[in-house]
Amino acid sequence: MKFQTSAFDKAVLFPAVLISALIGLGFVFASDQMQAGTRIVDAFVKTNLGWLFLLFGMGAAVFAFWLALGRFGHVILGEKDEGPEFSTPHWIAMMFTAGIGAGLVTWAFGEPLYYIQTPPFGIEPFSNAAYEWAHMYPLIHWGFIPWAFYAVTAVPIAYSLYVVRKPYLRISEACEYALPQKGRRGAYRVIDVLIILGVIAGTTTSLGIGVPLLSALISELTGQPNTFGIKLTVLVLWVLIFGTSTLRGLKRGIQKLADLNMILAGLLIAIILVIGPTLFILNMTTNSLGLMLDNFFRVILWSDPIEKSGFPEAWTVFYWAWWLAFAAFVGLFIARISRGRTIKQTVLGTILWGSLGTMIYLAISGGYALHLEKSGVMDLSGILGDPALGENALYVMTAKVAGNLPFPTLSLIFFIILCTIFYATTMDSAAYICAGICAREIKPKEDPELGLRFTWIGILFIMTLGVVISDSLPTVMAITVIGSVPLIPIVIIMSVSLVRQLTQDFGDSA
Repeated sequence: MKFQTSAFDKAVLFPAVLISALIGLGFVFASDQMQAGTRIVDAFVKTNLGWLFLLFGMGAAVFAFWLALGRFGHVILGEKDEGPEFSTPHWIAMMFTAGIGAGLVTWAFGEPLYYIQTPPFGIEPFSNAAYEWAHMYPLIHWGFIPWAFYAVTAVPIAYSLYVVRKPYLRISEACEYALPQKGRRGAYRVIDVLIILGVIAGTTTSLGIGVPLLSALISELTGQPNTFGIKLTVLVLWVLIFGTSTLRGLKRGIQKLADLNMILAGLLIAIILVIGPTLFILNMTTNSLGLMLDNFFRVILWSDPIEKSGFPEAWTVFYWAWWLAFAAFVGLFIARISRGRTIKQTVLGTILWGSLGTMIYLAISGGYALHLEKSGVMDLSGILGDPALGENALYVMTAKVAGNLPFPTLSLIFFIILCTIFYATTMDSAAYICAGICAREIKPKEDPELGLRFTWIGILFIMTLGVVISDSLPTVMAITVIGSVPLIPIVIIMSVSLVRQLTQDFGDSA
């Protein structure tokens, strides 16, 4: 396979690599100081900008559906009468694994357990109402709003790539019509650097959560202590896996891993549904759909201004920040694989297929975990609150639930394989996109230069190693909140630019 050999953009690559490397090395060699500083900035952002994240999530969903159902929904992201580059099953698989990845495996069992202990809206902990809301809340946090973030970034980039036919895999190029002519090149470079930092922040958060999860699963399987050595081995293994995938490129590498992951994830939730408390899960899911439809706007805009319990900041604001940080990466990736689809197909396919997948997975896994707790089969909340486990409690709890399934050895091996491939795909996709942003020029169906992709593999390794050394879940989560802030004005700029360009190009025929 021949790889792209065009020169890289030094004004984008060098600052982005330098800043990322310095942050990663800071966590490696000055972990305590970096943790303290990160948490201070995180608290400031959540306290003072939480309302903005909530409103922005609502606005992204409205704009996404306007794009799909409005007068420009018929516009093809490619040549006239051109068919999609990837079949719909392959497209969904790559989109899903890049957009969510193993975060589902990490949080699917644990997130509802946190909610029954500290439920929203002043509900009594561990009450029947707390269980119902605990099952419903993840469906919103992983549903329409996250995938709307991805859709509103994907369409402008795909339009720039396949309609305007600009040879750049960059968000900055999709901002042209909303930026003044004077100083535009400089603004492009600032945007590209900020986008890369957002991608690195979101991906580092995912990998920083994934490494201790996978090491906990291995520890549960082997009975060996969950040491730093196991975590380092996991990280190196990922580098080897997605290094191999990188060599194979998009179609033969990332696509194959994504397809395999979809099969494994589907098989996992089918097993849990069949062998688990099937009726309980189905009843809880039906009930949660009703709760979600009744309270959707209340939940996504709840800022808790009077009681100030901290729930919106700890959960909804964090998730919106995480998805926003990931939106740059996932939007670029979805744009790259959406050639030949209409705006309507891209937006509705992203939101509906993505939401359906996450909601099914969370409804089944969350229902299973809540049943274990409610029936007294396992004291999962006790594991989460065990001071001896500290901030590794979430990972240990997930491993315990996986080991509680029938044929525990096989179940744990299955989870280990699923997590390994999920996170390898996420890491590979992120390196691919960062390389594409740094490339000076890239043709529509070409892969970014191999050297650039391996450069970002190295950066992701350093960043993830740093947050693993910190061994702090709040610090890992704070990184993505901080990295997401610059994405808010950038997404607004690119959305304004898209509307202006669509109006100019298709205003008369829409």
